[in-house]
Amino acid sequence: MTGNPIHIGDNRWLQEHLVQSLLRHCNARGAARWAQRCRVPPEMLPQAVAEELQKLHIQDRVEKVTKADNYEASKKKDYYQLPIPRENIHFLQTWEEMLQCWEKVLQVVGMDMEWKPSFGMMGKPRVSLLQLALKDEVFLLDLPQLLEQAEAEGEKEKLPQFIQMLYSDATITKLGYGMSGDLSSLAATCSTLKDTEKQMQGVVDLLAVDKQLQWGKDSRKVDGLSPEHSHEKRGVRQPEKGLSLLVQHVLGKPLDKTEQLSNWEKRPLREEQILYAASDAYCLLEIYERLCKDPESFGLGSDLTDSLVGKQSKKLRAKKQLNKQEAPSPSEQECQGPRTEPSCPSGPISPQEFSVVCDNMLQGLGRYLHCLGVDVRLLDNEDEHRKAAEIARQEGRVILTSGLPYQTLRSQVGEGRCFSVNCSEKAKEQALQVLKHFNVQVSLGDIFSRCQVGRGWLQPRLPLAHCSLRCLGVLGLAL
Repeated sequence: MTGNPIHIGDNRWLQEHLVQSLLRHCNARGAARWAQRCRVPPEMLPQAVAEELQKLHIQDRVEKVTKADNYEASKKKDYYQLPIPRENIHFLQTWEEMLQCWEKVLQVVGMDMEWKPSFGMMGKPRVSLLQLALKDEVFLLDLPQLLEQAEAEGEKEKLPQFIQMLYSDATITKLGYGMSGDLSSLAATCSTLKDTEKQMQGVVDLLAVDKQLQWGKDSRKVDGLSPEHSHEKRGVRQPEKGLSLLVQHVLGKPLDKTEQLSNWEKRPLREEQILYAASDAYCLLEIYERLCKDPESFGLGSDLTDSLVGKQSKKLRAKKQLNKQEAPSPSEQECQGPRTEPSCPSGPISPQEFSVVCDNMLQGLGRYLHCLGVDVRLLDNEDEHRKAAEIARQEGRVILTSGLPYQTLRSQVGEGRCFSVNCSEKAKEQALQVLKHFNVQVSLGDIFSRCQVGRGWLQPRLPLAHCSLRCLGVLGLAL
């Protein structure tokens, strides 16, 4: 006898009777599966079925974890992985947090930006995140929050000034990919940054480098790309392009772009977004290091570093030469030093009376001043900028620095004890600038006083005869 099918639906009575019938005619495992499917509460089930249901729940959780682990393992095998620990990624939302970033941005920094996808909407998108990658850590700047805080405190120019100073500081190499588009979006986010692209120095756009690279037809230029790194045998997926393709060519694996079109304005950011943003900026450091280490294997000239950073600097220098009568922009003033420095000594002093500590970006200047008889301490390349302030306080020295570090260091010593040198000039012109400002009068007797063999640090780097000629040149100009 057959009849119309019975729809169990959410009818709890029918669900219980179904489970009991399955237990009688089938087994507890089968009954538990239907109980799980109908979401019958365990307390309404026979004990045997409830026990099997618990086992099913445990099995499902194990399968879910295993699936997730397999997915993560597959991602690690197939995609570029961030080489620094998670705790070294910092999400910055306040100006106090920004200060730790300010002090650490020194020589080479990978830069990227993220924004909410516009999907064809008119106008430039608003930048939601600015990533700064250093060798050992990555800073993620929450631009909307930082701008909002600065405006609430009546200091809305503070963050734009930091960004302008960073881009215009020739002593810091900025790495990006397609930086023109990023800067356009940055200008749309904050109107005071509209001229940043015209003022930037020390910038390497790896998109331009990518266009120079001579890739083979099989897209394998990296000599060390082992068979397991090959992407030809993987499942069907969209071909890599842009930065992801460059990462694949140079480092062996592409970027995982899953999070590229996620909502970057929504807070808090998901963990996947944080790792994606950090990887996008950090990979630029690794690409740059690899290209600089062996440029010829990528079809590039051996003078890669000079040509990459120097190309734009020469253009900017030529432009500044043509427009030298024009007033400098705020960011240029930061590079050149403040327009009104703190007061210098009332009367002339001798080099023997003048003691300085030079930042590690001004080693050439330090050697010139040492030749002229000035008591000079040089920071080592690995020293952090704050060490200059410690030495200055302990030994009563004047700090000589340039660019971004000046803003931090001058607040750590007394007035007039920190001087910002024009980073776009050569060491000889920088030395003249320092001598003039501090009213240091150099005599012929001074220039040999600290360049003897026994004085140590200068001799291996600069022969005495060479030192003498340089110092005489500076002295001639100073007199």
